[in-house]
Amino acid sequence: MKEKRNSIIVWITAILLVGAVIFHIMNFSSLKTTMLITSTVIAGFPIMMKAFQSARMKAFSIELLVTIAVIGALFIGEYVESAVVTFLFLFGAYLEARTLAKTRSSLKSLMDMAPVEAKVIRNEQSFIVPVEELNGGDHILIQSGERVAIDGKITAGSAYINEAAITGESIRAHKKIGDRVYSGTIIDTGYIEVIAEKVGDDTTFAKIIELVEEAQEAKAKTQKFVEKFANLYTPGIVIFSSLVYFMTKDIELTLTFLVIACPGALVISAPVSIVAGIGNGAKNGVLIKGGEMIEQFARVNAVMFDKTGTLTIGRPEITSIHAYSMEENELLQLVAQAEMISEHHLGQAIILEAKKRNLAFISKPRKFEIIKGLGITGLLNEKPFVIGNCKLMVEKNIFLDEHVQHTVEKSEKEGNTTILVVYDHKIAGIISIADKIRPEAGNMITNLKKNGIKKVYMLTGDNRHTANLVAKQLGIDHVFAEMLPEDKIEKVKLVQNEGYRVAMVGDGINDAPAIAAADIGVAMGGAGTDVAMETADVVLMADKLDKLTHAHKLAKATVRNMKQNTFIAVGTVFLLLIGVLMKKVFLSAGMLIHELSVLIVIINAIRLVRYNHKKGMERNEVIPHILSEKGV
Repeated sequence: MKEKRNSIIVWITAILLVGAVIFHIMNFSSLKTTMLITSTVIAGFPIMMKAFQSARMKAFSIELLVTIAVIGALFIGEYVESAVVTFLFLFGAYLEARTLAKTRSSLKSLMDMAPVEAKVIRNEQSFIVPVEELNGGDHILIQSGERVAIDGKITAGSAYINEAAITGESIRAHKKIGDRVYSGTIIDTGYIEVIAEKVGDDTTFAKIIELVEEAQEAKAKTQKFVEKFANLYTPGIVIFSSLVYFMTKDIELTLTFLVIACPGALVISAPVSIVAGIGNGAKNGVLIKGGEMIEQFARVNAVMFDKTGTLTIGRPEITSIHAYSMEENELLQLVAQAEMISEHHLGQAIILEAKKRNLAFISKPRKFEIIKGLGITGLLNEKPFVIGNCKLMVEKNIFLDEHVQHTVEKSEKEGNTTILVVYDHKIAGIISIADKIRPEAGNMITNLKKNGIKKVYMLTGDNRHTANLVAKQLGIDHVFAEMLPEDKIEKVKLVQNEGYRVAMVGDGINDAPAIAAADIGVAMGGAGTDVAMETADVVLMADKLDKLTHAHKLAKATVRNMKQNTFIAVGTVFLLLIGVLMKKVFLSAGMLIHELSVLIVIINAIRLVRYNHKKGMERNEVIPHILSEKGV
């Protein structure tokens, strides 16, 4: 509404100025003066009101400087100057608002993709209901071309789904029974039935919108400094302008100095860059939680990675089962039943294999304890069990004979993670599990090193043989294996104490403490976990590591853009003031140059919206419209 009103005022004053030029040519001086004064009053009124509101709050605003200058120009009869200055100032503010709105387009695109209704199956009949009336447990039907309105698990059908709104990836994902779907995604082809698990504000899509909104409002340290500087700078200019008048007795020179010194471009130099940078990240499946996080990320020079689910795909598979005191399927069934209480990647791999073999889940563990980084203990069929790694066996004083130790060591040297199973006080068997390295991980680490990362670490609770094998394949220099969550925190702090600014990258669950302890926490948010959303400073929604390269380069580009804008703003004002004092720059011309500097700052920031880390900010690069409905 405010933007529309300002647009009308700008057009009216522009027409009045054109009329004044026509009357000047026709030598109708009185009509020309009337037009100029009318234009000044119409354009000057909103400026004066904003100045008055700021003054009531004891703040010296830019509008106050312009108001003083315009009143002075009217007082000395410089009607052309007063009309042009008010028009240019209002026109500049209008363009600034329009351009800032464009940089926020990523958020608008996200909000436009929010689903408004869903088809619910109740009593074997389907009904269209608004999303706000959906409940957890509802049976939702979604067909080709329709938007998913909830987070949930597929119970029937299969489909190719455009998940660009969540991951930033344009490639369609094939989803089948048992897979999860997320609100805001679109069924490209296919048909699915879903049981709603999260609805409304609890969905991943709603959380993304909330995070982007918060991030665009959060201020960077540079922005805070600029605002404090502007608050001191403005009254300082008023005092300095008074000195200029007392020294020169030239009211026109003083008023020109007053207006030209307005720090308009300086005030917007940081926020416009931050909004554009965060918008670019949101379009590319990277959520950065505010300007301060961008600045900190740009200064990062050491990166620590968790292994399972971060450097590896996070979908481990059983490679071998060694059963000693029972049959292989019996051992697998036993461990799968125990692992039902765990959300760990390895436990889920065991459960999945048991389901593939159609093994029944009859018993549930009792009096169980999940020991982070080690394994689980408890009772199953009223008999004690201990399931976990060698470290847990040592902690529980469980003896491992030479044959068992040899089997474990051989399996780990082949790159497997081994899980030992003790049931009813006897070694029941060993299950070996392997996880594939993410195909993009190697290039990502190479690119990080090229982009100024000096140290790359891997922190994992896995065995040292598997950890070293993965590190060697990826070119990671520093490896810490068999670590508990608290050990990871200590390593983060140790590297920080060496003077490095550390980013910790993990899956947002077991790594949450280390993510929180790092200078910048980065979570693989593809699974849409609440822990990943809440703990990390940066969330990679696409669950792809190459997005980390984009996020790091984008942060550096954003900080560089802020510095460029600050230099443009300060440099323009400095040169103009020299011109004013030398009587080479006059009020209307100076104001025009000043407003042009504001536009240059905004245009420079808009380049961030087009930023592509593979190409830099080239003028002719194609903008990846991955938030569009077609996902291209």
